[in-house]
Amino acid sequence: MRELITVLILLSVCGGASFGQSPATTSTPAATPAPAQEAAKPAPVPKNDYSNGDDWLCRPGRQDACSADLTTTIVSADGKTTVEKWTANPDAPIDCFYVYPTVSFDPAGNSDMLPGPEEKGVVYVQFARFGSQCRLYAPIYRQVTITALGAALRGAPIPVDRALPYNDILDAWNYYLEHDNHGRGVVLIGHSQGANVLMQLIKKEIDGNPVQSRIVSAMLLGANIPVPKGKDVGGAFKHVPLCRAASQTGCVITYVSFRATAPPPASSDFGKVAGEGMVAACTNPAALAGGSGELHAYLRTRGSGLVPGAEALPGPWVKSGDPVATPFVSLPGMLTSECVANDTASYLAISIHADPAGPRATDIGGDIVAGGQVLADWGLHLIDVNLAMGNLLDIVGQESKAYLSAAPKK
Repeated sequence: MRELITVLILLSVCGGASFGQSPATTSTPAATPAPAQEAAKPAPVPKNDYSNGDDWLCRPGRQDACSADLTTTIVSADGKTTVEKWTANPDAPIDCFYVYPTVSFDPAGNSDMLPGPEEKGVVYVQFARFGSQCRLYAPIYRQVTITALGAALRGAPIPVDRALPYNDILDAWNYYLEHDNHGRGVVLIGHSQGANVLMQLIKKEIDGNPVQSRIVSAMLLGANIPVPKGKDVGGAFKHVPLCRAASQTGCVITYVSFRATAPPPASSDFGKVAGEGMVAACTNPAALAGGSGELHAYLRTRGSGLVPGAEALPGPWVKSGDPVATPFVSLPGMLTSECVANDTASYLAISIHADPAGPRATDIGGDIVAGGQVLADWGLHLIDVNLAMGNLLDIVGQESKAYLSAAPKK
């Protein structure tokens, strides 16, 4: 029972409606009991001082949460393995600014500014690898915690300041612009709660404003971003379109991922938005122009690590011989993706192409499980980012070249 409650708490937070995302419905997801009345909001809290390096998980030129071993084992279809090393680019010409998803188990309604293993771990899994393409900035922020959702589900709500996550990121963004950016192009990257916070930032501070010219792209992953059906702009943003080519800049990449064999059920909140004529945007990182494409995934060898004890873990990546010993694994030719829309949702459908008789693994992990059952409502939310990590890195590299070639010469 504790495992189930933990999973529901996490995914209730990650689902989006609580963080400024337009919900598809006002009802509570079928898997989650309706919480009691939330406790009164706490008094305003002091602003963070983002000139303090301790308020950042990652900044350029130092050893921090983004300085990690990203060595990957490449497992080919014939079972042969090679080891791929990774290094950051100290001369990266653009920046990346990242807002992490809901991970905090801090005891209060909002997390504190002391990063635990969960904050450091998610940066390692989702963001550090972008250091091959850009300088890395990842502020700590006082997100709404998993603990707060658990208290609400138990009928004993605790105070939560739901404006605080956005306000913190706004302060970090403004500090970055004033002291670190120096006119450089920047990619915004966020997942789940982090993507929803960035969606607000773009709507309020960037869309249609001069700073928009510095946005190389925005990767708002694992979130429902409204767009008019059949259109690439409108809905969430008035002037920021969806990306349809890797050479396009100033655009958005967004999707929620589900197995092609297990599309989002009617009870899922992913892939849905409110508003007549609106749909949840989907851009396929493996084929931005449309259709199907091969995913270049970088998966954790033993699961995402984001929900310990409540995630379906993969079996051996190679059926015989030594087990994969590196922290990450990649599986060329095994995964493809395509944006799909059904009667209830639009989403990135992940197909697995495996040879049951071959020497390589025939499946991946990433599903949320409770009581031995996969929670179909959540699809592959835990590995949204890592499923397409290599594709996203390639896109950032091409966008960077396009952005720099179009920038006015100094």
